[in-house]
Amino acid sequence: MDQNPEISVIIPTLNEEKYIESTLKGLDSQTFKSFETIIVDGGSKDRTRKMVGKKARFITERKRGPAAARNTGARIAKGSLFVFTDADTIPSRNLLKIYHNEFSDKRLVAATGPIFPLEKENPLINIGYSFVSFVFVRLSIFLRRPCIVGANFAVRRSSFEKAKGFNPKMITYEDWDLSMRLKRYGKTRYILNAEVETSTRRITEWGVFGFFKYYVGNITRYTLLKKPKEDYHPVR
Repeated sequence: MDQNPEISVIIPTLNEEKYIESTLKGLDSQTFKSFETIIVDGGSKDRTRKMVGKKARFITERKRGPAAARNTGARIAKGSLFVFTDADTIPSRNLLKIYHNEFSDKRLVAATGPIFPLEKENPLINIGYSFVSFVFVRLSIFLRRPCIVGANFAVRRSSFEKAKGFNPKMITYEDWDLSMRLKRYGKTRYILNAEVETSTRRITEWGVFGFFKYYVGNITRYTLLKKPKEDYHPVR
């Protein structure tokens, strides 16, 4: 692992033995090599730690939620650019190279790109992902109300620190909340070839209608009250 990395990839985990190996393989195949990987685990009871082995720095954060885990990872990170992703997400080979090149623009503080479904059997889910990733997120950035998803979230370290990181009180929409606060420090950009694939397991577990119902209600709560729901139980 690079001792003086330019990029820190930070991944929260909780019982991710089925997925984390593929995520780490995706990072190992990156064309850009000056990076470190930090796994922040919420107390896994399965073989997550064994699967990670020496492929990444592994630390434990007992406080619940991805916001706390990501903040803990950021505190020990060495890179000047943070790339946040999830343990069931596989980055495209050039993801880190693309982000590194884009952030040579000193005006840029945050960036994201397309998130595709890892499992592609359900056409309705495929359409939903395309709408969220290519329409909703891009439109939010265009309207200067950026809603970046945590599975594919790049942020300049100095801007992350100015914004005081993720709000650890939020169990959901902590990623949207941070991206909204970051806009005061500079530009947010949607990069079409900064691609990742992420698992659709939660939608499969809840069903498309149940997932849609949850998120419509939660978007309304966040927009009106800035208090998103906390009943977001992991699907493992």
